[in-house]
Amino acid sequence: MKRISIIGQIAEIDREIAMRQRVYPEHVRTGKMRQAEADMLMERAYAIRATLMFCREHEADIRAYMAARPKGGDA
Repeated sequence: MKRISIIGQIAEIDREIAMRQRVYPEHVRTGKMRQAEADMLMERAYAIRATLMFCREHEADIRAYMAARPKGGDA
């Protein structure tokens, strides 16, 4: 699988959130989706974004940790 940068992943989840904000209200209005489901799915998308933002903000520390851990699966 091709590696996707954190910036690229954040851009994609931002695009997905924007799409959901446009589409979900209509789905709820027409009965294709319940409001509770739309809310849950939006919460999940925001959680994904928060995780990616945390990783971006702490990228140097995460890389240092990964580089310092023992090789060979003993971690």
